[in-house]
Amino acid sequence: MSDPNETLRQAALNYHEFPKPGKLEIRATKPLANGRDLARAYSPGVAEACLEIKADPANASRYTSRGNLMAVVTNGTAVLGLGNIGALASKPVMEGKAVLFKKFADIDCFDIELDEADPERLADIVCAMAPTFGAINLEDIKAPDCFIVERICRERMNIPVFHDDQHGTAIVVGAAATNALYVANKRWEDIKIVSTGGGAAGIACLNMLVKLGVRRENIWLCDIHGLVYEGRTEDMNPQKSEFAQVSNLRTLEDVIDGADLFLGLSGPNVLKAELLKKMAPRPIIFALANPTPEIMPDLAREAVPDAIIATGRSDFPNQVNNVLCFPFIFRGALDVGATQINDAMQIACVDGIAELARATTSAEAAAAYQGEPMTFGADYLIPKPFDPRLSGIVSTAVARAAMESAVAERPIEDLDAYKAKLDASVFKSALLMRPVFEASKKDARRIVFAEGEDERVLRAAQAILEETSEQPILIGRPSVIEARCERMGLDIRPGRDFRMVNPEDDPRYRDYWTSYHEIMKRRGVTPDLAKAVMRTNTTAIGAVMVHRGEADSLICGTFGEYRWHLNYVSQVLSDKDHHPHGALSMMILEDGPLFIADTHVRVFPSPEDLAETAMGAARHVRRFGIEPKIAFCSQSQFGNQGEDSGKRLRAAIALLDAKPRDFCYEGEMNIDTALDEELRARLLPDNRMEGPANVLIFSNADAASGVRNILKMKGGGLEVGPILMGMGNRAHIVSPSITARGLLNMAAIAGTPVATYG
Repeated sequence: MSDPNETLRQAALNYHEFPKPGKLEIRATKPLANGRDLARAYSPGVAEACLEIKADPANASRYTSRGNLMAVVTNGTAVLGLGNIGALASKPVMEGKAVLFKKFADIDCFDIELDEADPERLADIVCAMAPTFGAINLEDIKAPDCFIVERICRERMNIPVFHDDQHGTAIVVGAAATNALYVANKRWEDIKIVSTGGGAAGIACLNMLVKLGVRRENIWLCDIHGLVYEGRTEDMNPQKSEFAQVSNLRTLEDVIDGADLFLGLSGPNVLKAELLKKMAPRPIIFALANPTPEIMPDLAREAVPDAIIATGRSDFPNQVNNVLCFPFIFRGALDVGATQINDAMQIACVDGIAELARATTSAEAAAAYQGEPMTFGADYLIPKPFDPRLSGIVSTAVARAAMESAVAERPIEDLDAYKAKLDASVFKSALLMRPVFEASKKDARRIVFAEGEDERVLRAAQAILEETSEQPILIGRPSVIEARCERMGLDIRPGRDFRMVNPEDDPRYRDYWTSYHEIMKRRGVTPDLAKAVMRTNTTAIGAVMVHRGEADSLICGTFGEYRWHLNYVSQVLSDKDHHPHGALSMMILEDGPLFIADTHVRVFPSPEDLAETAMGAARHVRRFGIEPKIAFCSQSQFGNQGEDSGKRLRAAIALLDAKPRDFCYEGEMNIDTALDEELRARLLPDNRMEGPANVLIFSNADAASGVRNILKMKGGGLEVGPILMGMGNRAHIVSPSITARGLLNMAAIAGTPVATYG
């Protein structure tokens, strides 16, 4: 049997070695494909950018990457729990830190490992790099040298300098402690704190807690030699001395009596279980040593069952993790051109993180941490690192604090727009969906969800109530929905926040089955069958509600096959003015959106069907603020083949040509021809389309669906849709892979007034 530790070790080494060594690479942001590009990127064109920066140094943020470029700097003297392993051996850690900056905040970062032990000389080297970087993150430098390096760099550099081991830890501890006190019903000014660990992180945490309201005289700091007291000379420095107590007590055991908060940043097994019983009622225990904490949570819980516990580990609740802080505090600082990261910005970061934990958990974070309890309380004091709301909330708070404290050289005029931009960088659909969300706010439309018990639907319903004016209606069993909302930490409850239809017992049951029978009585549906359908088929129930005017739009399809749902939607809601004529998917790719149709409705559409799909697609694409450029795609290219698909597409184009159209279309052509303007110009110089097509219409559903799925699975595309065209926005059928965010997007589409849609 293999050793799990050895397996993990090898997996980690493989991760770092393959497919190419390391975790970083450098990519150009501008094309360099020809002589024209070369003349702009380098000589002679580059001189123009140089002269602009010489005239005004602030232009460096306009013409170079400096405004979004930072350095993670270390000398490797205090790396994780590994100690002084040297600059070179620290490089994997610094590369990892740079990756986190890019992943969580889209900040470009170089790792800089310096073989220099003298703190003043190290500071000189860092200061000399100021022209290259917009900010400096000091990392893994031993105490007290780190205090010296940071002080010198802050005094001499006019850019943010931040020692994350100190202040990043302090900010996350501050956020976790803020919420722990909230849960325990205690106040900063009243609590007694006992702390172990007089290093950089420990001292910074205590300083942060003082800024948040703790009285310095209520802090008892211990290190390996016991209590830090006035008159002690052994292993002291100015930073420790600030917390020296006038006392005859000397040990951790002596001082822990009546403590409300234990803060451990020291070493394994420092805190014994029997000492916990001497603490105040409902004690808060932050045992943050890694990998083995000062006391294991299970031992602490056994000794004091109502204790509130946090660690530095990911396998227990409440991991105090610096990644909640450092990407976002630098994002906000860089974006306003802050000259430093001051106390106001750090406290804004504390408040932002703490407030986010008290808010409803995001669907994305829940998906990343499946099975973990994520309801605010003793076991959920701080948000998870993969909560996508961190960037918008925390970075905006930091930017606002920098502006209000007068350290921002490039203030942001519209912070709401700035937050929306940050959210758009995380939620790929946010920017494109903004016009749709704005349109949906004009009417409080009623959206009925057929699969109301689905977790994704419940999270979407919470978001709908928070972000739109729409009114969700859920079909499902109230007891199940209430229990799931409770388990997932959602604030919403049936009956109070949204209406419900209970298929098992609803007073409107007779109205619904008689309505369905009236529609279907000459299509083989008996009264008994109508009754059975209205008890068991939530899609049919939702469609009947729309038919009766009790809802404005139906969303279904989170499980099951598309055409099964389409059958019931068509049965109930099709009429002389409405019939399904295509499904349109917006695929959000790295270089922008690409719309694909028809992916689901018509397997082999006729020319009339294809023309109708094009007209519907043009209307829907404009709802996203995009001017449609439609390409009819086939193996045939401008009439060079006589197969069926080419014939049908050419016939569809002829039908469109018969009347004036207000949108651009062209075809039939290959996909590469549709997306490559130069190739298209060579094949048909007088074609009527400029630039790449943004809507691709195919001659059969297999091709359209295949392209959609390839873009989603291999191209990293995010799908919005599918949008059911032709139903007057009265129904949409989603795919089983849809996320809660996807359902929110579909609700916004469904929430747009009917008159604007086809």
